Amino acid sequence: MAKKDYYEILGVSRDSDEREIKKAYKRLAMKHHPDRNQGDKDSEAKFKEIKEAYEILTDAQKKAAYDQYGHAAFEHGSMGGGGGDFNDIFGDVFGDIFGGRRQRASRGSDLQYNMALTLEEAVRGVTKEIRIPTLAECDVCHGSGAKAGTSATTCSTCHGAGQVQMRQGFFAVQQTCPTCHGRGKIIKDPCTKCRGQGRVEKNKTLSVKIPAGVDTGDRVRLSGEGEAGESGAPAGDLYVQVQVKQHPIFERDGNNLYCEVPINFAMAALGGEIEVPTLDGRVHLKVPAETQTGKLFRMRGKGVKSVRGGAQGDLLCRVVVETPVKLNDRQKQLLRELEESLGGEKGAKNSPRSTSFLDGVKKFFDDLTG
Repeated sequence: MAKKDYYEILGVSRDSDEREIKKAYKRLAMKHHPDRNQGDKDSEAKFKEIKEAYEILTDAQKKAAYDQYGHAAFEHGSMGGGGGDFNDIFGDVFGDIFGGRRQRASRGSDLQYNMALTLEEAVRGVTKEIRIPTLAECDVCHGSGAKAGTSATTCSTCHGAGQVQMRQGFFAVQQTCPTCHGRGKIIKDPCTKCRGQGRVEKNKTLSVKIPAGVDTGDRVRLSGEGEAGESGAPAGDLYVQVQVKQHPIFERDGNNLYCEVPINFAMAALGGEIEVPTLDGRVHLKVPAETQTGKLFRMRGKGVKSVRGGAQGDLLCRVVVETPVKLNDRQKQLLRELEESLGGEKGAKNSPRSTSFLDGVKKFFDDLTG
């Protein structure tokens, strides 16, 4: 009975490369593997057929012979067709599923440091020293874990692979080597300082430059300043997390700053000039006559320039008219006289909002009773 074409069995073209052939084999082998189709003779036969096609087409010498002579190239055992070791094929194609690759030394962990800044420091930028506990590379063995003058040896159990192969039916499962615990090497004479770990606990002091314009939630990354890696692997990074403290005068919103400016009754009515604070010093703010509480005055360019660039923000001053307290008799008398002068029909002109509000209240109650 004539055998089926190997390319047809795997569903690939004759010009397919090895990667495409392996991909096709992996898909079909998973589908027809006997462990997934127990008792199914057709699947078992199909799996053997797939396996044979894969063995031929991934061997350069056998593939060349098959392309020239077809199945006749393997008659009478001339090419040893199908003689490959299944464990080698299986491990090559499916090894990544079961972790069948040598473990790499782990990169060090990243660290985070929370830094509290004043608003002034965040806006202008600042350089600060911080002290952090971390795992640093051992300065005696330089991360190798081995005693000075010695070195680690290749694990005799896994031969440096870090993993061993366990056979379970048709499957070859990769497991972490129980002898070297995945490192691939054995340290017979460990370093006395780090006890073979290659890392030691240490407090280190760093100078951190915080750029101008940062805000709460921003992070500054210091590459390689995290924990040292295992067995000489690269260190992790250190992230400095910024938290801006509450300011007694200013409140930040993006690139703008806000502040409340209290003014007395006389200035609100007659107008005047008042000093207001900015992060660059004091400036004079002109308050026009008849200013109402809550009015915002914008001072352009007196805000924050973001660390991300763009135009500098503004300072917005919100005026709050302050009611006088602890009045003496003379001041009370003057206010009563002012109150009398604002009464009557003139009151509507002097206090338009109050008059409008009272008219609205009167209409509300008239509608209820009507």
